[in-house]
Amino acid sequence: MTLLFTIVLMIASALMIVLVLLHKGRGGGLSDMFGGGVSSSLGGSSVAERNLDRLTVGIGVIWFACVIALGLLLAYQN
Repeated sequence: MTLLFTIVLMIASALMIVLVLLHKGRGGGLSDMFGGGVSSSLGGSSVAERNLDRLTVGIGVIWFACVIALGLLLAYQN
């Protein structure tokens, strides 16, 4: 069970890094490199940016749950 949570945690961690780097920052950041700067001229938050926000929060919840589960498994291991 610990191995499963460890694998899910590693995948979620890698996804979190990629998703956070894709977000539009104040200076543009890496999102401009992948075409994110085009939607910034429209004025509002695009549908893609909102979906990226939702996906990032979802992966963050999975990451947090895996950290808690691993902590509990390791604390109460016989």
